[in-house]
Amino acid sequence: MLAAMIDHTLLKPEATAADVQALIDEAEELGTYSVCVSPSMLPLKLPDDLKLAVVAGFPSGKHHSSIKAAEAALAVAQGADEVDMVIDVGAAVAGEYDAVGADIAQVRAAVPDAVLKVIIESAALSDEAIVAVCEAAVAAGADFVKTSTGFHPAGGATVHAVELMARTVAGRAQVKASGGIRDRATAEAMVAAGATRLGVSGSRAVLAGETSTGY
Repeated sequence: MLAAMIDHTLLKPEATAADVQALIDEAEELGTYSVCVSPSMLPLKLPDDLKLAVVAGFPSGKHHSSIKAAEAALAVAQGADEVDMVIDVGAAVAGEYDAVGADIAQVRAAVPDAVLKVIIESAALSDEAIVAVCEAAVAAGADFVKTSTGFHPAGGATVHAVELMARTVAGRAQVKASGGIRDRATAEAMVAAGATRLGVSGSRAVLAGETSTGY
């Protein structure tokens, strides 16, 4: 069931507490896997069958590793089940893959019991960099590699990137596709390419076979 693969997402900076509550209510109605929100919205009361994902170092990734780690740890302390962290994309572009891995490892150490998803901003990277960053994420203990924040001007998820990421991690981690998934056909194409989780803001429209205006 497609809904059970979705992280129902609200990361707009103007989101209010009322918006987040509406997100939770809608997620419960639709049967999504989780809601994904900004860390300042915690703590939250969720139904028992709905997971809580929170971003860290979002959306630029240009935060000190210690800050990302502290942000992730606080989110988990406030109830987050999963953390979606952004890498230092510039380090990846520069080929500084050891630095990327060290950044991920510091967050991993801070939240050893949470599911850790690593946002690589695939649209901004070469294929070579995508492969190298995915390898670094696996080596650092990530549970997922994730395509995009949905906020980068280079774009969001593509079938090509998801296929490359899935082939690279080869079952050692899972793949989350996010950014630009605005209709059901695109969502299903990402799953066919190897994604096991989807980040979607317009989940109702996507599941209904309509076109979403979300990110």
